[in-house]
Amino acid sequence: MTVLVFLDPAHPDGRIADAAVPALLATDQGVTRGDGIFETLLAVNGAPRKVQAHLRRLAASAQSLSLDVPGEEAWLRAIATAVGAFASASPPAPDEDGNTNVVVKLIATRGPEGAGSPTSWVQATAVPPALAEQRAHGLAVILLDRGYDSTVAQRAPWLLLGAKTLSYAVNMAALRHAHAQGADDVIFTSSDGHVLEGPTSSVLLAHLKDDGGAPVKRLITPSLDSGILPGTTQGALFTAAKAAGWELGYGPLVPADLLDADAVWLVSSIRLLAPVNSIDGTEIGTAEVRARLTAELSALLAQTH
Repeated sequence: MTVLVFLDPAHPDGRIADAAVPALLATDQGVTRGDGIFETLLAVNGAPRKVQAHLRRLAASAQSLSLDVPGEEAWLRAIATAVGAFASASPPAPDEDGNTNVVVKLIATRGPEGAGSPTSWVQATAVPPALAEQRAHGLAVILLDRGYDSTVAQRAPWLLLGAKTLSYAVNMAALRHAHAQGADDVIFTSSDGHVLEGPTSSVLLAHLKDDGGAPVKRLITPSLDSGILPGTTQGALFTAAKAAGWELGYGPLVPADLLDADAVWLVSSIRLLAPVNSIDGTEIGTAEVRARLTAELSALLAQTH
């Protein structure tokens, strides 16, 4: 079941379109060139999570592409229409915590060749069951060289490394390569050896230490100046973890830091916290510690909005 709601000035709350009927022109530059942006977020019990953070990141991506997109109010109205229509047509079953979840994607393209106006819509779908499996059982991950050094984003902003664009062919190719190797996912590294991000996720690691008898818990993520996408879920979790007494840190990180961690996660808005069981065949921490920290941080993340 898919619900599509197009942002249309003639329909203030968005125009619902039949997902089984073609809705884009073949000349739309989002199709012909991947020239567009998107965001994906989770609606829990009908309420979109971290929606302002996603809208801010959408606006930042649009600015990077010099793309004129609708304002926040138009997106919020269309999101509400899409989530409501999905709940009415295909009520999602509650998860293990009794919550209903809907995947909401915001998409904007440059529009058809020569039109001079964007095509923008909201898509609502069910959460893929595989993501819950990954949260529950963890991931086998491999490291892949992205082919850029960690300073290229500053030297070549036209590469759009910090923008969430529709040009995801390379990311999907990386995941297919991982699956062909028997792995579940990928962590990209730069050509000068820095840890970056996953194809569809942020990277997060934890270190536990004893500081003179007092346990210290520290969360670390790669620094944004390496050209990675700012993670909305990672940012929300950092805020909640800091309030709960965790220390926070930002890269640079190298692969040895991942292998030395007590736990590593791939974090995203839909999958949430997926623990990494192994990297290139090397186990990360222990199963008991991974499970305990995942449960603790998942509880903190559930308190965020």
